[in-house]
Amino acid sequence: MYKLKDYVGKYARVLNSDVLKVDTFLNFLVKPEVLNAIIEEVYDLYKDSKITKILTIEASGIGIACACALKLNVPFVFAKKSSSITNNSNMFSAKVTSYTHQNTYNAIVGKNLINENENILIIDDFLATGEAMLGLIDICKQAHANVCGIVSCIEKVYQNGGKKLRELGYRVDSLCMIHSMDVNTGIKFD
Repeated sequence: MYKLKDYVGKYARVLNSDVLKVDTFLNFLVKPEVLNAIIEEVYDLYKDSKITKILTIEASGIGIACACALKLNVPFVFAKKSSSITNNSNMFSAKVTSYTHQNTYNAIVGKNLINENENILIIDDFLATGEAMLGLIDICKQAHANVCGIVSCIEKVYQNGGKKLRELGYRVDSLCMIHSMDVNTGIKFD
């Protein structure tokens, strides 16, 4: 997807060979033209897939999932990374290790929010090691829902998460694929 790749090339900041900051256009500050390009691409990819719900994980995926849900005219739900007093034991839960935050947490979704046989599209901003996506897949399995596809805005190909998911048989659509990053030499794209 040219618009996203163009923004990543111009505005993303490589902090090291594994960490990319996209806070000026995708996750802290969201540029409408970038979000619109993402929405249109996801719509073109999945408009005929009979998606019934979009699933993401807090926090950066929420805005993207919401916008895509509006375009596809389906609800979206997000997995929380922590529990609160309003959550009870009636939750689907999956352990997820965050590459960015270097910790493990339980991703939780209310059992009343994902139904058996629903067609789920999983969306997130990044795909690196695939741990967050595997956690969301686990939640879908617990609900006996179908994972129809996985969308990442940016896939860091060299961290092998996308490869792992594809080898497991999942459809993975990454809108911008990065093959390597270096503070001095920049980003190498697909």
